[in-house]
Amino acid sequence: MVLSFPEVRSFVKEALAELLQAHFPQTELVAGIATAGIAHGVLVADILNLPYCYVRPEPKKHGMKNQIEGHMEPGAKVLLIEDLISTGKSSLQAAQAVREAGGEVIGLLALFSYGFPDAHQRFVEAGIPFKTISEFNTLAGVAVENGYLEADKLEVVKAFAANPADWKK
Repeated sequence: MVLSFPEVRSFVKEALAELLQAHFPQTELVAGIATAGIAHGVLVADILNLPYCYVRPEPKKHGMKNQIEGHMEPGAKVLLIEDLISTGKSSLQAAQAVREAGGEVIGLLALFSYGFPDAHQRFVEAGIPFKTISEFNTLAGVAVENGYLEADKLEVVKAFAANPADWKK
């Protein structure tokens, strides 16, 4: 949806570029994570004039059978771009693929994170710092401010985000 609206698309690419410059200035290569991270990654690489590649969840079944499309120098300092972090699984799979191909994953940027504690812990354990444009608690607060969520429901929503695995119990 973000890509459909030029003003929003411009905001996102500029925000991601600012995060990259502020937190990962040593970036040598931007890598979008398939599929939704591909477009955002290429926009960031373009605005900062950095090389670009993208990472699939698994190698292609035909042709060159690449998992990473694009040129990556051995030892390149790679910044991953993702749209959404929920469990972190797809991001960490992409990081592993980059590492196996000889790249050094220096971090990850995403548009949004649910802020699930388990996902955060997975990134810590993998040694991958990440930054996002926004996150769940901010979104929930804005939803209350704008009347999309009743204020008395905010704590219920935050309780879900703090422990989604036990939410149904």
